[in-house]
Amino acid sequence: MEEHEVLRQRRLHLAALNSSPFSTEAAEKIRRYGAPLGLLLEHHAQLDRCMSHLQQLMTEAEAKGGSLPAGAVVLADSLSQSLGRFERHWHAPPGGIWLTAAWPDVLVPEFSRLLPFAAGLACCRTVRLYGLDARLKWVNDVLVDGRKIAGVLCTTVFRPNKDRWHCIGIGLNANNQDFPAELQASAVSLAALLGGDIDRAELAGRLLAELSWAVGLLHYDEELALREGQSCEDGRESLLLNAWQSLSDTAGRRVEYGFDVQKEPLFRAKAVGLDPCGGLVMELEDGGRVTEYSGEIVYL
Repeated sequence: MEEHEVLRQRRLHLAALNSSPFSTEAAEKIRRYGAPLGLLLEHHAQLDRCMSHLQQLMTEAEAKGGSLPAGAVVLADSLSQSLGRFERHWHAPPGGIWLTAAWPDVLVPEFSRLLPFAAGLACCRTVRLYGLDARLKWVNDVLVDGRKIAGVLCTTVFRPNKDRWHCIGIGLNANNQDFPAELQASAVSLAALLGGDIDRAELAGRLLAELSWAVGLLHYDEELALREGQSCEDGRESLLLNAWQSLSDTAGRRVEYGFDVQKEPLFRAKAVGLDPCGGLVMELEDGGRVTEYSGEIVYL
């Protein structure tokens, strides 16, 4: 997988990306906001972790008196020490798409908190380009027929020079079909669903284009909110969250919730939907409602 081909595919898909229902002017703003994402791409055959290597690049840039360019991406063919949420091992063999993008902390907190939703939206839209009915599970797991095909891990990094970065890690099962025994029933790949290998450079380029669009949409959403003088706490509906909800199958599902639900599930409930700030509204068995802004769920 050549870097120049990934970037070519990114450029082609971003130009052809379906921008409805936005006006031409709005679509151009969204593209400009997200334009830096993926323009600088470093590709490796194998790494321990993309996120660790990205932070190493930050350190190298700072040692020269500068900063890492916004939107820089590290892409690897395989990872040996990849971790997901709560330090869980993430299976990242050859054949998948494993990347981390760096985005500066320039959004106001209301919108920076939505970056995981933007990344999940980008992954889901990418998978759907292949004719699959991919759906989002709160916050950002991408499922096809109930099996996980992609996941996202977002972390905020505080640098010695006072810069703050959001590191957006994405794992997408592409041509990898051999999963560990504990994942065989719950994970799936594009190749398994489509009956054959796909062009990974094209897939990576499409994913970067969709991520660029989703992050650009988040910035455009912020621009509108600041202009209107409204926030999610006032009940303002987010363009980004509306797009996310249109591809989610979480509302109406019976779920088990916990901060680390695999180790310590806290309660079972029915997912009602998202509140304007991205919190998951759940209806308890006694009829009461609770809204959670962090943690995770499993479908029952």
